[in-house]
Amino acid sequence: MDLEPVTLTKSQAARRERVIRAALDLGASGGYDSVQMRDVATTAGVALGTIYRYFSSKDHLLAAAMVEWVHDLERRVGQRPPRGDTIADRVVDVLRRATRAMEKEPQLSEAVVTALLSPDRGAAACQEDVSASMIRILSLALGDDFDPAFKAQVTRTLGHVWFSALIGWVNGWSGMEKVADEVELAAHLVLDSYNR
Repeated sequence: MDLEPVTLTKSQAARRERVIRAALDLGASGGYDSVQMRDVATTAGVALGTIYRYFSSKDHLLAAAMVEWVHDLERRVGQRPPRGDTIADRVVDVLRRATRAMEKEPQLSEAVVTALLSPDRGAAACQEDVSASMIRILSLALGDDFDPAFKAQVTRTLGHVWFSALIGWVNGWSGMEKVADEVELAAHLVLDSYNR
């Protein structure tokens, strides 16, 4: 059974973090295929069995790495709030920042997006974590006075557009600039009438 991060001792959490860091490093240097569990174990300095105490599969491990990445984005957005004259502009600012961060590490981004597509239960739980974090990030751009029911619909819809555009990029259908353009178009389609 996978151990949840909140139930880990300090030393277990440190090992888990080393495993995630090793997966991130391997993914950054060679993409999805370069993240082999034996190599992760060697790089992290842990036994192969230790990895499986925390993660059910490679996809679960990479999806957990994506969760960490999105949490880091959430912290950065909290420190430097979204900019723009309209709600749509602020949402676009946040989504473009996320897209630029992924563009800086294309092989790693391809690896974590691929892992999030996995039917693995651990990866699926991470999908929910990524989605929840993106909702919180987009909520910062929407503001506190935004209608809560509409906010939930908007954040979910824009999150789906962004993830769908990322899948297109991973599959070679489009470039990263197209990802940013698609989420910008979606944000304006959904939010411009709200600003009136």
